[in-house]
Amino acid sequence: MAFDIDMIRARYEKLGTLVKKAREVVGRPLTLTEKILYSHLWEGTPSSNFERGKSYVDFAPDRVAMQDATAQMALLQFMSAGRSKVAVPSTVHCDHLITAKTGSSADLATASTENKEVYDFLSSVSNKYGIGFWKPGAGIIHQVVLENYAFPGGMMIGTDSHTVNAGGLGMVAIGVGGADACDVMAGLPWELKWPKLIGVKLTGKLNGWTSAKDVILKVAGILTVKGGTGAIVEYFGEGSTSLSCTGKGTIANMGAEIGATTSTFSYDESMERYLRSTNRGDIADLANGVKEHLTADPEVYANPDKFFDQVIEINLSELEPHLNGPFTPDLATPISKMKEEAKKNGWPTKVEVGLIGSCTNSSYEDIARAASLANQAAEKSLKPKAEFTITPGSELVRFTIERDGFIKVFEKIGAKVFANACGPCIGMWSRVGADKKEKNTIVHSFNRNFQSRNDGNPNTFAFVASPELVTALAIAGDLTFDPNNDTLTNEKGEKVKLDPPNGDELPKKGFDVNDPGYQAPAADGSNVQVAVDPKSNRLQLLAPFAKWEGTDLKGLNLLIKVKGKCTTDHISMAGPWLKFRGHLDNISNNLLIGATNIFNEKINSVKNQLDGSYDEVPKVQRQYKAQGIGSIVIGDENYGEGSSREHAAMEPRFLGVRAVLVKSFARIHETNLKKQGMLALTFADKADYDKIKEDDKIDIIGLTSFKEGTPLTLALHHKDGSKEEFQVNHTYNAQQIEWFKAGSALNLIGGKK
Repeated sequence: MAFDIDMIRARYEKLGTLVKKAREVVGRPLTLTEKILYSHLWEGTPSSNFERGKSYVDFAPDRVAMQDATAQMALLQFMSAGRSKVAVPSTVHCDHLITAKTGSSADLATASTENKEVYDFLSSVSNKYGIGFWKPGAGIIHQVVLENYAFPGGMMIGTDSHTVNAGGLGMVAIGVGGADACDVMAGLPWELKWPKLIGVKLTGKLNGWTSAKDVILKVAGILTVKGGTGAIVEYFGEGSTSLSCTGKGTIANMGAEIGATTSTFSYDESMERYLRSTNRGDIADLANGVKEHLTADPEVYANPDKFFDQVIEINLSELEPHLNGPFTPDLATPISKMKEEAKKNGWPTKVEVGLIGSCTNSSYEDIARAASLANQAAEKSLKPKAEFTITPGSELVRFTIERDGFIKVFEKIGAKVFANACGPCIGMWSRVGADKKEKNTIVHSFNRNFQSRNDGNPNTFAFVASPELVTALAIAGDLTFDPNNDTLTNEKGEKVKLDPPNGDELPKKGFDVNDPGYQAPAADGSNVQVAVDPKSNRLQLLAPFAKWEGTDLKGLNLLIKVKGKCTTDHISMAGPWLKFRGHLDNISNNLLIGATNIFNEKINSVKNQLDGSYDEVPKVQRQYKAQGIGSIVIGDENYGEGSSREHAAMEPRFLGVRAVLVKSFARIHETNLKKQGMLALTFADKADYDKIKEDDKIDIIGLTSFKEGTPLTLALHHKDGSKEEFQVNHTYNAQQIEWFKAGSALNLIGGKK
């Protein structure tokens, strides 16, 4: 039987009534997205027709999921909220802190020793507050959620941007910061701006070398990394129903890379097959009873231009395999064009490593199709010219693919199998030679390929592709190899061609596992003790941030004016820094160390206005904090793109940064800044970015009358004595302004015990 089946049954029992009422309120047919949103309103029965992209709305999500890196801060905040138990079903998944180095068993043993303090903390907090705990090695959060918790028509939030993966099973699943998770676990409403809607109509059917991954790689090329910001993407059409459920999950997963709030698909037979295969036939039976409400009204897909803000159409029959990158997931290149693009751009074409797996592409189907190519390589005497690694997404998948012989097939071609964890995808990869910073190329089936992300080397050119194409390129050792047309020379000197991959959507003998890695919480956790050693360098209890002093902010120093792309990886690096995710003081030593200072074109080098010297960003900011001087960060477009990590907002707040002013924000990061009592501002005129000088003293004026819809004023006091003023915008509503005044949203929650 499925987890939380009573909750799901109750959800479906009222779904029809809520959808009918929403249709009456809106006065037209509804998209699937709207049905899910309107059926999860905090108020219960729909009564308002919300305005897309403008209305702030309170929701009641069905569940919360947290991965171990972000769970630490989320649960430290929850412990301050004064609640005895979580208000909705919640889980913690230990997947981020395992370094990929030697192989699965050794790496997992090392992680269990090195991270014992953190794992014990997460386990005990979960036990105390009624949270399900998935132990190290159980799998990656998003794969485990898809296998156990996702259900059609549900709504969930998770402290990871790729929570959206559950959209593959028909959910509205949204990545958030830990403070948002804390709200929902504490039984409070969760706020979201009512999203715009992008419809993607899929026609035709995938064939040959193309896969579901190529759909989202194509979409990323169309929409770019910020084209989906503030929108939910809804996929439909006969091409959609032809995809497997896990293929849909892959597409939804990488929707985070276009900035989308989430992506979703209508309930269909592929989802039913997946639910039954993962021992959730009870959910499938319930979903079949409300199937008409788990898809859009017929008029919507018949005339999508009338119901979506933007419609994209992709013919799967004509889709080519894609390679996206380097350094950004939206630089889309069909494999047939890679030869000319690589030459034109000077990309190194020798593939050093091919990596498959991760939360994006580690389904049984993904592994089966890649294994079919590995088997071909062995049979055709082809020895891979690149290193090759596999990262299974869960113990359920790993155990099953081992039973079905796939791991032995991979080992035949010299592949290395890492632990069921995030590993290289998030920079937890102890790659030999990465410290030399040599220019090189890798290909992987992950979701992100930001500079330095995978191995810490800024000169690693990382390209994103399907597991099938990654496998082919690893065998060829050549970025420009097109398996549709090119041949390879085997060890016998013969010219051979790889046949298109094949593999079962689901295991014929069903999934199997000895120990999935789940730990249920205590029925009564009131006597469970949660200890945090005050001398620990991994965990630190939180102290409330200071509330707003009630005045305009005057005389702020410029900490950094960032040039170009500034993701959460630039603001708060992952990799080795993950060990400090539960210790705000220590993790703050990585604040903006990956960002480029526009004034000297250097990374992690800013001017200290106290003495005129240049030093590392955190060191300079700590000196400002010691002197009681506030500061401001200036950024470019889509600032805070990438992960949901709220540390990128908590660190500047902790160190005394008062405001972040940018040309535009990524959705999650803007919300995270607001939650932590920061000022998240945007230029009314983006050209004003150029007016800010390195030695400026900066005032933010208008805070004493801070209100929704009213811009603030920024005053620049230049070193030569001149002064400039210009308008800056914000998106704060009345509730969010209260967060700012209180010092953080958590400060308000703590007052409502």
